[in-house]
Amino acid sequence: MKAVVMTGANQPWEVQDVPTPVAEPGQVLVKVHASGMCFTDVWATQGFGGDIYPQTPGHEVVGEIIDVGAGVHTRQVGDRVGTTWVQSACGRCDYCRENRPLTGQTAMNCAAPRTTGFAAQGGHAEYIAISAEGTVLLPDGLAYENAAPMMCAGYTTWSGLRDAAPQPHEKVAVVGIGGLGHVALQLAKASGLETIAVTHSPDKHELATRLGADHVVANGKELRELGGADVLLVTTNAFGAAEEAMAGLRPDGRVVLSGLDFSRPFSISSEGVPFHMMRQKVIGSTHGGQHYLAEVLDLAAQGKVKPVTEIFSLDRATDAHDRLASGRMRFRGVFTPHTD
Repeated sequence: MKAVVMTGANQPWEVQDVPTPVAEPGQVLVKVHASGMCFTDVWATQGFGGDIYPQTPGHEVVGEIIDVGAGVHTRQVGDRVGTTWVQSACGRCDYCRENRPLTGQTAMNCAAPRTTGFAAQGGHAEYIAISAEGTVLLPDGLAYENAAPMMCAGYTTWSGLRDAAPQPHEKVAVVGIGGLGHVALQLAKASGLETIAVTHSPDKHELATRLGADHVVANGKELRELGGADVLLVTTNAFGAAEEAMAGLRPDGRVVLSGLDFSRPFSISSEGVPFHMMRQKVIGSTHGGQHYLAEVLDLAAQGKVKPVTEIFSLDRATDAHDRLASGRMRFRGVFTPHTD
């Protein structure tokens, strides 16, 4: 089969012919119809995921099951499914013995998690073998190219909103209108919340409004002048912009960190009113559980959230990586290995 391969840290992606995987016990073999690109793919290519090479990236994977391994009873051939970053846990380490749900926390705490595109082959390929327990059934009628970005971009931002627990009267500000942020705007609006986009890019103002923003501001000062926000949903890895936006966070407000930056810490300014005097909170939020994923897939199936995508064949992997790494991707790149 054809697959995108990371050959080493900071090396360009290559498209190679590699063996087609088989469904081992507890696994399903999926014909990949769409695989979304996340900036984490760039981090992995730069070496932040450890020495995992050679490896195929991609953890927003959807497709059709064409084979099931021994012991699999919850899935069958023909099922339309998706998987995310974390497919399964070891089940035996101290963390797993706490019997927590399968979430993004699992990848950081389990002794031997099966992670898509890291410990196990990713989705930028024609086929992928997946732990059956790490799959979810896709709603009928949800197109593959729209479902794939929900497996991480939608899952991450919806988990962030749910973790922040905004009340009906509260305002949500989305910081960064990119691969995650353009989805987050739609989700906040679909939840009936007053929604504010925070972006330094003037060319994104009209789009942000079209995606559901009631207001668009450039920074925390403008956000404060607008009355402030109760939730700052940080969807960017540009932590400087997020730290600046905190100037517009209301008393008892929550900062939800959904974006990643492995190169620098998130800092809280000591200027203005002290953070602790405002009783504000910082929440680290990633994939929050398959019940959240089911919710966001249902919203996508209802047409309440639809990713803006650029579609690529596997043969255009180098171009796709360049657009993703440079920030020129508008807004979610999706590989479609099979279009039949």
